[in-house]
Amino acid sequence: MNWNGTVSLLIACLEFLLLFNLFVFAEKNKLNKIAITMIALLAGYQMVEFLMCQIELQSSFFPYFAFVIISFLPPLNLLLALTLNKNISTQLFLIFIPAIIFSIYYTFVIREFAVTSCTVFYATYHYPLGDLFGFFYYLPILISIILLILFIKKESDKKKRLVGKVLLFSSVIISIPPILGFILMFVGSYSLISAIESIMCKFAFVYAVCLTFICIYNSPFKDERNYFKYLSGYK
Repeated sequence: MNWNGTVSLLIACLEFLLLFNLFVFAEKNKLNKIAITMIALLAGYQMVEFLMCQIELQSSFFPYFAFVIISFLPPLNLLLALTLNKNISTQLFLIFIPAIIFSIYYTFVIREFAVTSCTVFYATYHYPLGDLFGFFYYLPILISIILLILFIKKESDKKKRLVGKVLLFSSVIISIPPILGFILMFVGSYSLISAIESIMCKFAFVYAVCLTFICIYNSPFKDERNYFKYLSGYK
């Protein structure tokens, strides 16, 4: 029996459930809209990966589409950190330029995209300009972590600091797979590199849960906010 992609389907279903709850309960303010968009992209990626691994969709379009989805996650994460810092400017669209450029360029070399293997937990990919893509992919995450650390240090509002800490925790969690991958690469093991994006998006389920916490906590519904305060021990 083929179990490939099963974890992707499970995570996709859970993330769609989180998404449904946010559509119902969360206030649609700017911070929450960004978080909801990110959860939707994460759920979409997991569903595409399940379809590629379980149904074995062979077209190069599907791994390309999966990469387009995840390309916008790091700049959205950075946008979330900037929004929390209230560092809003008309030039914010610049943080999306690398993702847009890669998405456009990859349409010209779409035939080079391929799913090279699938497991129950993750998939491995072949795609062009992997090192360059990786640099522009992880750089916004690193910047986000630095901004969040600075925000937590200077922010006096306890509620905003809690949101910053949760977002920082989630950003660190999704950084674990690439850090491990680069460590293995430096010691001569390259087997994990082609699966980094897939594994990272599995870790990002924790990120989706943290975003859900932030959305509900950042909404004016007293009962839900008190519930999360109770869970977090926040006073």
